[in-house]
Amino acid sequence: MRLMILAAATLIASLGSASAQYYGNYSANPTLPPAPSQPRGTFTNPFGTDANSPRLYGQDGSFRGNLNANRYDPNSVANPYGQYGSRYSPGSVTNPYGRYGSPYSLDSATNPYGTGLPVYGPDR
Repeated sequence: MRLMILAAATLIASLGSASAQYYGNYSANPTLPPAPSQPRGTFTNPFGTDANSPRLYGQDGSFRGNLNANRYDPNSVANPYGQYGSRYSPGSVTNPYGRYGSPYSLDSATNPYGTGLPVYGPDR
C-alpha cells in the first residue's frame, strides 16, 4: 500500500513539473548558434510580468530578470530602478561594471566573445 502511494505521488510530481522552453542565449556574441525563432513581441511586451515574460538566468542557475519592455515590472531588465535593470545593481545586465553587464565578463550579455545568459520561457 505504501509503495502504491509513493508511486502515485511520484507520478503526480513528475506530471506537475514541466520544463521551460529554452529560447537561446541573451548575448552579443555573433558566433553563437542562432536561437529558435519566437513569436513577434515575445521580448518587447510592454505589459510583461512574471507570468508571461521570458526569464533570464545566470550560468549558475540564478534568476537574472524578466526579458520584457515593462519599465514598471519590478523584475524586468527594462526597469531602471529595479534589481535587474538598474545600471548600479551588481546583478543587473545593464551594469557595465557587474558580472552580467560588463563587456569583459564571460557571463555577460554585452561581451562579444562570451556565452551570455540562457533565456527560458515563463513556465520554468
